Amino acid sequence: MSDYRTLNRASWDERAPAHAASKDYRVSAFADDPAHLSDVVRFDLPRLGDLRGLRGVHLQCHIGTDTLSLARLGATMTGLDFSPASLAEARRIAALAGTPVEYVESDVYQAADKLDRGGFDLVYTGIGALCWLPDIRRWARVVADLLRPGGRLFLREGHPMLWAIPDEPRPDGVLAVELPYFEQTEPTIWTEGGTYVETDTEFVHNTTHEWNHGLGEVVTALIDAGLTVTGLTEHTTAPWNALPGRMSQVADGEWQLTDRPQRLPHTYTLQAVRGSV
Repeated sequence: MSDYRTLNRASWDERAPAHAASKDYRVSAFADDPAHLSDVVRFDLPRLGDLRGLRGVHLQCHIGTDTLSLARLGATMTGLDFSPASLAEARRIAALAGTPVEYVESDVYQAADKLDRGGFDLVYTGIGALCWLPDIRRWARVVADLLRPGGRLFLREGHPMLWAIPDEPRPDGVLAVELPYFEQTEPTIWTEGGTYVETDTEFVHNTTHEWNHGLGEVVTALIDAGLTVTGLTEHTTAPWNALPGRMSQVADGEWQLTDRPQRLPHTYTLQAVRGSV
């Protein structure tokens, strides 16, 4: 297997400026409105609860709009990502917004060595993060290592059922499960131009390696790492157009299947708490 980190980092480094410049991330709104939050964080406000006074880390933070939003809700936030170009944009956006956030460059599997092991009240992971990791059990151990006893993981992620459906529609229109649902040793390799935001930028680094992780695999990995799952909600919407031509935009920047959306879980929100040592 090729070095997935090198390939994936090159893709994210190239796309980060285009993402920050796109209308989808609404960077200017963070500068213009001190109360502005990302759509992803706003979606989960009823589940996030009071973050004031908490120390949090956002793993795989990309350009930091969700990290910044959590800081605006009162948490002292650190964002971690392996892409220096993404972090450059994240720092620029935080400065424009006037909201202090610390950003650290690291592969997620080394997060506990780079940060304060056992020093966080909140570990946050957002949409489209876990698919870049080959080993969900190793990720769960990192989460446990970062949390203090009683600290909480908050995860909203694309549902593995959604990831198992190709984004290119079939000629017959059937919504078919054709990609792995469960974690595999070998990655699914994609070679695609473009990105998930509207942009005219043409990219060169277009090969990426990804892995799906079944919902049971995620839950079991967290339990085995010493966390107790305290909440799991499956949603019939996603914050991006995951299946072009087959989805419609609904409220608050969310998308869902146009035809019978109740037949497919689009995303999920999971919460878990680290037990005492």
